[in-house]
Amino acid sequence: MERQLGNPVSPRTTCTCCAAWFDTHFGRRRFLQVAAGSFTAAALAPWHAFAASGKYEAMVLSCIDPRFQEPVSKYTAGRHLTGKYSQLTIAGASIGVVAPAFQDWHKTFWDNLGASIQLHSIDKVIVLNHRDCGAAKLAYGEAAVADSAAETKTHRDALAEFRKQLADRHPKLGVETGLMALDGTFEVMS
Repeated sequence: MERQLGNPVSPRTTCTCCAAWFDTHFGRRRFLQVAAGSFTAAALAPWHAFAASGKYEAMVLSCIDPRFQEPVSKYTAGRHLTGKYSQLTIAGASIGVVAPAFQDWHKTFWDNLGASIQLHSIDKVIVLNHRDCGAAKLAYGEAAVADSAAETKTHRDALAEFRKQLADRHPKLGVETGLMALDGTFEVMS
């Protein structure tokens, strides 16, 4: 026995058990919900494409250390950069990009920077190294961070090497480098 469902969008079916399923899943209300959702998604698609590309101010390179996520966020907000930068976090920030101990990570950073240049049209990189960095100790040994003077020199040298490599690879990009303390204060190192 063939049954025609009263719903105009339901297909013809010969099975009464399937008729209830079609009525539930393909009713007029459901059809309109799906159609409205599809229309909205199609209308917003160009906006989403723009959101992923466009002109942004910088890439911010910072460390993965959980203690510094909030200070980095406050620092960038204080500079009115919220929503205006791409971000990459890697252990040690510049140390993760230049230290021989982390050689396998270097390509990842440079590839990400290239994508940020292409997608976001950035014109500078802001590098935020930090004090009491475990990656600095892993990369350069205990003596490299034994006291404040040694720690400062270690970061100053890593940031200088980062600036050199950036200038070699992307000479048109600007760069800002510095060292953040545990309390969020920032010391420019150029």
